[in-house]
Amino acid sequence: MSDSPSARPAVPVLDVWCELQCPDCRSALADLHALGARYGDRLELRLRHFPLEKHKHAFAAAQAAEEAAEQGQAWPYVEAVLGRVQELDREGEPFLVEVARELGLDAEEFDTALIDGRHILIVDADQAEGKAIGVTGTPTYVIDGERLDGGKSQEGLRERIEEIADRLLAEQKA
Repeated sequence: MSDSPSARPAVPVLDVWCELQCPDCRSALADLHALGARYGDRLELRLRHFPLEKHKHAFAAAQAAEEAAEQGQAWPYVEAVLGRVQELDREGEPFLVEVARELGLDAEEFDTALIDGRHILIVDADQAEGKAIGVTGTPTYVIDGERLDGGKSQEGLRERIEEIADRLLAEQKA
């Protein structure tokens, strides 16, 4: 193992700056599924939180996603919430707990986590890092240091991610 800051991870990492009350992030799921199908475990999709102030339940949803990660179901939870954004808009935190229950997760633990704020620091750190690297909206992707903003348009982003991932994977083989 190298302590060198230039050492590459074992597989390329795609950071996905997401907000669970964001309709554009819901649209991006198709691209994320396609990337997952194409690369499998050769590309790590890493959820990063960037709750937007205009969505009043986004911060709680990010914390709930972290609780889902603690319980081993981050992406299924994220997909379930994004698939029903209108319900989150209307119902807020009770909806977040109900989704956990529907997925067979420990809903009581979700409720407690939302009350005690145990995941606030993770969400705050993601948001601060996002701001530091220039994330202004969601979804935004970062792969190999390149930031790709999907908040305005998703057009061409999956192809660009695939170009970068293919290059990184080829470099690893060389």
